[in-house]
Amino acid sequence: MHSEQLLDKKQLRLAFDRAAGSYDQAAVLQREISNRMQARLEYIKYHPDVILDAGSGTGYGTQQLARRYPQSRLIAVDLAQAMLMQARPNTTWWQRMLPLQQHTDYVCADIEQLPFANESVGLIWSNLALQWCNDLQHTFAEMYRILRTDGLLMFSTFGPDTLKELRQAFAHIDGYQHVNRFVDMHDIGDLLLNNRFSTPVMDMEYITLTYDDVISVMHDLKAIGAHNVTQTRRRGLMKKHWQQVIDTYETLRRDGKLPATFEVVYGHAWKPHDPRSILTPETRRQLGLPP
Repeated sequence: MHSEQLLDKKQLRLAFDRAAGSYDQAAVLQREISNRMQARLEYIKYHPDVILDAGSGTGYGTQQLARRYPQSRLIAVDLAQAMLMQARPNTTWWQRMLPLQQHTDYVCADIEQLPFANESVGLIWSNLALQWCNDLQHTFAEMYRILRTDGLLMFSTFGPDTLKELRQAFAHIDGYQHVNRFVDMHDIGDLLLNNRFSTPVMDMEYITLTYDDVISVMHDLKAIGAHNVTQTRRRGLMKKHWQQVIDTYETLRRDGKLPATFEVVYGHAWKPHDPRSILTPETRRQLGLPP
């Protein structure tokens, strides 16, 4: 990733810590995508013993997974401690010791550096967290490392057209990047193959939210912690520049509403029993490997 696109992880953690209290009220899109990912699990006949929710936020996806896999142990991982505090149920210590109580661990960590043993997890679930990684190649390598053989990685993230209207509104203000950059779906698929994942399945869709004004767009992004936290971001804009942003965004108004487009990328892949199985017959022949 180019230096101007690198995320400031300290500022990212701070943004999500601050947003923890307002996140659930504003995270309509995040919940909807989590629901759509859950629907995809209906077609996958797999019952993992240990599940990692990578970038768990306030725990909406973790709770869904707990209901779907009541016999599984869950691990909720998030960069922001305040998010995990929101996710942790208000139970007493003795209630957590009951044998029928599903066991969930809450771990504050960066999903680019997962603090877990090799081959210790059966399913990695990640809803809208990978876009906050600086090194997606390394992140997938970490996920491959901790996945058990025949384990499943399932994720969603944002693609390059996300917030294209906001990007357009900022385009002629200055030379700074005001909206985070997102990785193309095909490049993500290539990274999965580079990290030896088997038969990755990728697809995408556009979801457009509508708002009454630009301030409401920015308010929602702030409420879910989705700030521009690139290291080379500009700190603050002059009033006249903000007015230019608003005026440009207003040209996109349709039927009385302002659009905010999100390109949602979905993917899943398996850790193969035999890493050679990810190779096509033609590639195997070129490498001199048996069929």
